[in-house]
Amino acid sequence: MGNQDRNRPDISKDKMLSGSAWMTAGSILSRFLGAVYIIPWSIWFGNYFLRGNALYGLGYNIYSFFLIVAIAGIPSAIAKQVAHYNALNEYGVGVRLYKRGLVLAVSTGVISAAVLYFGAPLIDGGNPNVIPVLHSLAWAILIIPTMSLTRGYFQGYQQMAPSAISQFVEQLVRVIYMLVTAFLIMQVFHGDWVKAVSQSTFAAFVGAVAGVLTLAWYYLSRREDFRSLVAHSNNQLRIEPKALYREIIVQAIPFIILGAGITIFMLIDQFTFFKVMKLATNYSNNMLSDLYALFAVNANKLIMITISLSSALAITAVPLLSIALTNGDRQEISRQNSNVLTLFLFVMIPAALGMCAISGPLNRLFYGQAQQALGANLLTFSSIISIPMGLFVMTSAVMQGLSQNKRAVKFFVVGTIVKLIFQWPCICYLGSFGPLVSTGLGLGVADWLIIRSLNRQFGFNRRMLDIGFRKIAKYSLFMYAASLLTVCAANFLLKFVADPFERIPSLIVTILAVAVGGYIYIYLALKSRVADMILGARTEKLRKLLRIQ
Repeated sequence: MGNQDRNRPDISKDKMLSGSAWMTAGSILSRFLGAVYIIPWSIWFGNYFLRGNALYGLGYNIYSFFLIVAIAGIPSAIAKQVAHYNALNEYGVGVRLYKRGLVLAVSTGVISAAVLYFGAPLIDGGNPNVIPVLHSLAWAILIIPTMSLTRGYFQGYQQMAPSAISQFVEQLVRVIYMLVTAFLIMQVFHGDWVKAVSQSTFAAFVGAVAGVLTLAWYYLSRREDFRSLVAHSNNQLRIEPKALYREIIVQAIPFIILGAGITIFMLIDQFTFFKVMKLATNYSNNMLSDLYALFAVNANKLIMITISLSSALAITAVPLLSIALTNGDRQEISRQNSNVLTLFLFVMIPAALGMCAISGPLNRLFYGQAQQALGANLLTFSSIISIPMGLFVMTSAVMQGLSQNKRAVKFFVVGTIVKLIFQWPCICYLGSFGPLVSTGLGLGVADWLIIRSLNRQFGFNRRMLDIGFRKIAKYSLFMYAASLLTVCAANFLLKFVADPFERIPSLIVTILAVAVGGYIYIYLALKSRVADMILGARTEKLRKLLRIQ
């Protein structure tokens, strides 16, 4: 028994790292596909690009909110509760939870899709072009809740591969459909740009179908394993259907609010930016639409790649924390909290600073030279704000994994109030940067409240966090400086053979800067052994591969 106790921290850490690796790979690849499509998409849209991208963002923000309501936090609640009952060797209860959750997922999907489709004229924000976009997005809401629920069921078993692979397949099919329809409508038939955007958003439904089929294949291939676990369960708990529904709903409601956190902040921007800017400036509607696209769509699309790292950590942490809470192991909870926070710092700080360093060439690579200076500056600032955004995604999920739902919601409400207080003056005086500043302030306050609460209740490994933060911050700054110098040097040398501000030279500069900065960060983390503290013994293989003593 003693050996099992001693090995348990390593086992739980390995599960977190393994699960995080799968979810990180799935999230990064999916987000990358969700961003890289913009290169050909922008070329084919030509002069309508910024306007089309703004319309895409306006529709997607509303859709994202409806989608979160439709999903209703059920997948995360299912993952948490399935992990809880599995820890009690009551696998049959988890299966019944999944079946009841399916009924709820189908119901909320149908209702939310109908409200979005028929209510589109009432929520278009005065822009009639948004209506066909919302109509096309309503179809995706029909099936995505079921897909997300099934992912949550797999995550409850700490099986992250089905979620990650289905996420990638969903995004791949979605992007292919977007690009094919955009090319046909804009280049072949020279059609209406609004119709092209509507087809690009309808791609969410096409991708979701592919994702559901992928999950169905995984479920059918593992059905016998699930049945075996149920057959060998204790099978002592008997929970009535009403109680199962009540349990799902009670757990799901906080997940709705907190899962919609960043989306709510974006909707606040969407419904205030145009109004405040019209009062503070004399800009035309098209100019305001372009500015909105730069900070709310263009920059946001890229920083969501790094924020997806936090989502991966959050998805992995919830079931593991739920198991530790079920077992009443406060020491394990403290260890898990310290691990996930240190892992967040290890990946998020260098990712955010790295994007800052390459914001110029990266912005030109994805969006061309339209408003390149302002676009690059907004991307730089957004990259910094991605740190409190990602931290909120991760810490709020930790709170939910520990059944601190009401407290987490309360902290988010405080952060939202801070956002609303500063929104108006920030937009008035800082323009496009204003919404980003108010978001950083609001989520920063919420993050501080959550971390303070976790520390008071469960504690952190102070030494681990202190060493980790100081070294990670120092190495990230070295990486930032090296990447920035590489960008400057590459731009200087390239101007002798080509225009460094074109897309292909910008791609070359980006790759060089990422390679140099990434190598320096990895080298310093391995050389100092700080990576060992976070990732464990597996770093020794990487150290031998890179010949680092």
